[in-house]
Amino acid sequence: MILTIAAAVFVFGLLVLVHEFGHFITAKMTGMRVDEFAIGFGPKLISKRYGETVYSLRAIPLGGFNDIAGMDPDNNTAGERGFCEKPILSRMIVILAGAAMNFLLPIMLFFVIFATLGVAKPSPDPIIGDVIPGMSAEKVGLKSGDIILGVNGQAVATWKDFTDKLKTVEAGQDIQLEYKRGEQVNSVTLTPKYDAQKKRALVGVQSSIVYESKTLSESFTMSVTHTKEITVAMIDAIANLFKEPSQTENLAGPIGIIQMSGQVAERGFIPLLNFAALLSINLGIVNLLPVPVLDGGHFVNLSIEAIRGKPLGAKAIAYTQRVGIALLLMLMLFATKNDIVRVFMK
Repeated sequence: MILTIAAAVFVFGLLVLVHEFGHFITAKMTGMRVDEFAIGFGPKLISKRYGETVYSLRAIPLGGFNDIAGMDPDNNTAGERGFCEKPILSRMIVILAGAAMNFLLPIMLFFVIFATLGVAKPSPDPIIGDVIPGMSAEKVGLKSGDIILGVNGQAVATWKDFTDKLKTVEAGQDIQLEYKRGEQVNSVTLTPKYDAQKKRALVGVQSSIVYESKTLSESFTMSVTHTKEITVAMIDAIANLFKEPSQTENLAGPIGIIQMSGQVAERGFIPLLNFAALLSINLGIVNLLPVPVLDGGHFVNLSIEAIRGKPLGAKAIAYTQRVGIALLLMLMLFATKNDIVRVFMK
């Protein structure tokens, strides 16, 4: 439990810090007055004023905010330094900077991983890397590090040998696995789950990982490419939510993310960095959706203002924000429902 909480605080804190820093630094650079830079919500735990800005750490580490003067034109106390008084381009830059930082962070994290460890690749050896919870391998006691020696009496020399033999197993057929743990050789019988689409038996194990070292330039290039590929894949996944509403069953909310953070942290700090990078990309994409109250919605409003030559009226903005809040609440309800089912009713 302590590890889960620590991992969740680290992940949420890092993502929020980076996102809000993007808004903060661009607001400062464009001459806006920032009254407070806060990590978390709720009561202040620590706060310190430097110059005109109060920097604070708050009790609930599930978000954060920048109090930029003049966000509300009717309550602008900063005059020409208020957000509403700055050129549209400056305001657009500030709005988009948070999401931009969420795409920059994964590049930095992947670079650190690639430069220090190298690139992860499946090991050719028949060594179990991960055991998937709830699958037959876990139920019979197989663990990470076990070396698979044979399937149904046939010797296994490589991981490919193992997967090839699983392809010959028919639906409902039990298999006997011989494996080595330490110096002891054991044998277990299990009933794999049959994947009719892939036409193969699944026992719930993944191969171990080996790392191939890379130069700094190669690591940087690969980190950019990897971030781009994940971003495209996530955009496709989000698009599928609109095409197939049933896919909302895969959504996870704060409870699910906290649980996953703990599970990933148990595997080590590097997997946790990788997990944070994935969440950061997800956060960046979601924030750019053209939904009122999100950064993407604010950007749309600024684009309309640029075309019209004047901002939307207060009533129009209030209406769109209510719609945006309603949409986000619906999404949060779906995600929370999934979390409860996944965590407490499994």
